[in-house]
Amino acid sequence: MALDQILFLLILAGGLYLFVSERVRIDVSAMLILLALVVTGVLDSDQALSGFASEPAIIVAAVFVISGGLAATGITEHIGQWIGRAAGKSEARAIAVTMPAVAAMASFTHHVMVTAMMLPILTRFAKANGLSASRLLMPMSFAASLGTTLTLVSAPAFLLADNLLERSGSGGLDIFSITPIGIALVVFGLAYMLLARWMLPKRSGKDGGDEYLRLDRYRTELLVVKDSRWNTRPLGDLQKALGDRFRLVAWLRDDKRRSDLGKDNPLLSGDVLVVEASAEALASFHDDPGIVLAPVARFGGRGDDKESQLVQAVIGPGSEFIGRSIRELEYSRQVDAVIAGLWRRDGEIAPRLSDARLREGDLLVLWGKPGDFADLAAHHGFLMLVPFAGEAKRRVRAPLALAILGATIAAVVTGWLSAPMAFLAGAVAMVALRCVEIGQAYRSIDVRVYVMIAGVIPLGIAMEQSGTAKLLADGLLPLVHDWPALPILLVMFTAAALLTQILSDSATTVLLGPIAVALADSLGMPAVPFVVCTALGAVVAFLTPIGHHGNLLILGPGQYRFADFLRIGAPLTILLAFVCAWMTRWLWLGGPLLPFGG
Repeated sequence: MALDQILFLLILAGGLYLFVSERVRIDVSAMLILLALVVTGVLDSDQALSGFASEPAIIVAAVFVISGGLAATGITEHIGQWIGRAAGKSEARAIAVTMPAVAAMASFTHHVMVTAMMLPILTRFAKANGLSASRLLMPMSFAASLGTTLTLVSAPAFLLADNLLERSGSGGLDIFSITPIGIALVVFGLAYMLLARWMLPKRSGKDGGDEYLRLDRYRTELLVVKDSRWNTRPLGDLQKALGDRFRLVAWLRDDKRRSDLGKDNPLLSGDVLVVEASAEALASFHDDPGIVLAPVARFGGRGDDKESQLVQAVIGPGSEFIGRSIRELEYSRQVDAVIAGLWRRDGEIAPRLSDARLREGDLLVLWGKPGDFADLAAHHGFLMLVPFAGEAKRRVRAPLALAILGATIAAVVTGWLSAPMAFLAGAVAMVALRCVEIGQAYRSIDVRVYVMIAGVIPLGIAMEQSGTAKLLADGLLPLVHDWPALPILLVMFTAAALLTQILSDSATTVLLGPIAVALADSLGMPAVPFVVCTALGAVVAFLTPIGHHGNLLILGPGQYRFADFLRIGAPLTILLAFVCAWMTRWLWLGGPLLPFGG
């Protein structure tokens, strides 16, 4: 064994210890491995830093920004709400609708973001229909992971596999090269979950449903402005635009409450709507030229002052504001800001916001300039002054965001731009055309994932360059030399499926990918099916909750136990292993359509 191989194996062992023990963050572990490879001379500095400018790292960062743009314009939220409405009232129908839809969403966005978005939607759906949340959340989370196999760009593992194949001279993959496999995995995954749903645990889940809904419903008033784009359009259109967490309390026309108006009636300029809306909807109104917060319009202009912002103030115990109405505070000028909304934990609120009498613990949403809040922060009547939780949804730019996503995909498919340049252009367009603010775009990027990918790519290069990959493949070759292709593919899938339970899918692909290439070369077979099957094993293995971040998100809300994932995920993983091996053999090795044929 050469010195480079010994040094590499020692660094690899140390890296695996750091990854598994999580004594430091995974991105920091990746950087420590990178530095160790340079210090020991296994790689030079150019090779070590190549990951930061690599195609996988660029695409992953761009996909995060594009996902942020889709979320900021309300597209992902609307799709999630549509799924909730289409799911009907039965458990089987909910699974049958949710899984394919979630998989489709995850094919071009980050699957953890999709899981996080669908979690409260399905939790509320389950409670409203008397279903168990735990029987819906696991199928949804599995579907989000399966959806990443529909395209090359959603899971970093496939981008790393493509990068490895290009370096090895085997040719890269197109954006839809793995789509037939992904479709088969989603179909078989859906069929399995429908047939085996009796094994899903039946627990209510810790959804915090009432608190979630109540905290996210602020009482406020909206004014339909002159020449509004909502003028003469039915109320139902506005309700759809603002999402499910929008409830009409009262409709005022000519300062008179109209009980005869409903969602099918047209809005008119000057109408005032008393509503309960989510934090995001409340923060979005100033970005919509057709509708504004009525208190802001009444006291603070149209609300389009770029310096003004929303903050939240909590009425403290013994506050002089307790028992006084919002109207009294506004006209006495004791609060040097516009009271734009109110949240109350318990109890009724007056029909008009200005008539509401304040109680201890009430949360006021204030509109004003930062300089005006300095005195308010120190006012003894307020317990605290905190930033507003909601981020504005740029819903009017939703069609533009969809067009950018479509143009990005078209540029890649037609070959007009390479995948990294197309997705980078899409990310820049999202920011330049104001679908997402630059600060929000940067926050959308999971820096840990980007740094980890940039750090583990040199690890794969070192495994190839030091000859360690060939050494390990030569050790495996005598065992599988006379085997048909299908069981060898199953071996690579299984190795990745087991290793990904302690490592990320990216690290697993980087470590086992070079071995798959070397093994394929020794067998005289193309490397593509072996590398793809390895990456698939790293992505769609559901043996434990720690193998996928999305599963960790649902662990608490669904009240799942470790054994639940093993009981349900192990048979599913075995089924998917055969599907992956069958499909890769059929696509790239000319094998028969039936798994054991020929």
